[in-house]
Amino acid sequence: MNTVSTSEPLPSYESELRSAPSNALVATARRLLGDRAGAREVTLLLADYGVRVLRPVDPLPGADEPLSAQDGPAGRAFTEQTPVVEPAADGTAAVHVPVSVRGDRLGVLSARLPSPGADQAGVRGLVEFATALGHEIAAVERDTDLYLLARRTRRLTLAAEMQWQLLPGRGCGRPEFEIGAHLEPAYTVGGDNFDWSTDGGHLTMTVTDGMGRGIDASLLTGVAVGALRNARRAGLGLADQARLADQAVYAQFGGKVYASTLLLRFDLATGTVQAVDAGSPRLYRRRAHTVRQFEMEAQLPLGMFEETAYEEQIFSVRPGDRLVAVSTGVHGTRSPQGTPFGEQALCEALDTVPAQAPQEVARSVVASLVDHFGSTDLTADAAVVCLDWHGREPATP
Repeated sequence: MNTVSTSEPLPSYESELRSAPSNALVATARRLLGDRAGAREVTLLLADYGVRVLRPVDPLPGADEPLSAQDGPAGRAFTEQTPVVEPAADGTAAVHVPVSVRGDRLGVLSARLPSPGADQAGVRGLVEFATALGHEIAAVERDTDLYLLARRTRRLTLAAEMQWQLLPGRGCGRPEFEIGAHLEPAYTVGGDNFDWSTDGGHLTMTVTDGMGRGIDASLLTGVAVGALRNARRAGLGLADQARLADQAVYAQFGGKVYASTLLLRFDLATGTVQAVDAGSPRLYRRRAHTVRQFEMEAQLPLGMFEETAYEEQIFSVRPGDRLVAVSTGVHGTRSPQGTPFGEQALCEALDTVPAQAPQEVARSVVASLVDHFGSTDLTADAAVVCLDWHGREPATP
């Protein structure tokens, strides 16, 4: 039998995956990998909303239990975003490869291959196949709930359902930057949100903390994020985006509730950053071995008063910088003894994970927060967004 390798034209895989019914991607993957690579026990595992476990989609008999998203071969493949190969005595090898889409980590594809097919070329081919499969999952989620349901260890609240549908994903990667984000309590979150959008010249990123809890907070944040996107897509500058979103929130809620928001716009060519600090989310930077908070001019949250004017601040980032934005539910959470998580604890959390990828950094910060609070049932929403800045190579003359 032929093994999966880079000599096998990837478009043929993509064509067959694209033509498969939305609910039959796993079955199609099993058939393709079985026919062309002699693969057995092909399983697609997706990370749950809390990024604690990997859950099988269309599980094989006897293999329906979730696996750790941090430990074990599949967990290592997911966390480290690298293939993990387990040779077996029967002449086969279990191969686990990450499934991701443009920097957004979805899960892991696991398959048992004949040992000759688990060589470097075979593993590389399986990685390419997993990437194609990930893109199809992202496309068909508009047509089926199958893959969303596979991510759930329990039912989401209505507020959380609305928030997760509002999010852009949990990660994004381009040559100039890499973003990772995490949100807790994953199954009951109400008002916290992160958002980003990039084009050829700029990256715009926001972290929003809607006042209140539950469905009321979710409705407030939905209006704020929708207004910010509407203003951004109209081509307005950062300060005007904040101003129009402020008007939209005030018009809807009359100043009774408001949304604290941090807005950042990065010039991909120069690293110049425009910023509007409209409320309580905080921004930290790790440069070399130093972590410090950016002290920005605090302006009014969106929707607190009518016709608020906002001003932009300017700073710059360098290649190698790591920025971490956190909502109030992170820096303001207290331990059972009343000690706030605060800047020192946050800096210590950032200082312990310098080599981790942004998505793992965001998850690690929330894990430290949970340890500090003493329970996974956080009483306030917590959003963490980590951005690693690589910068753009100068154009060749």
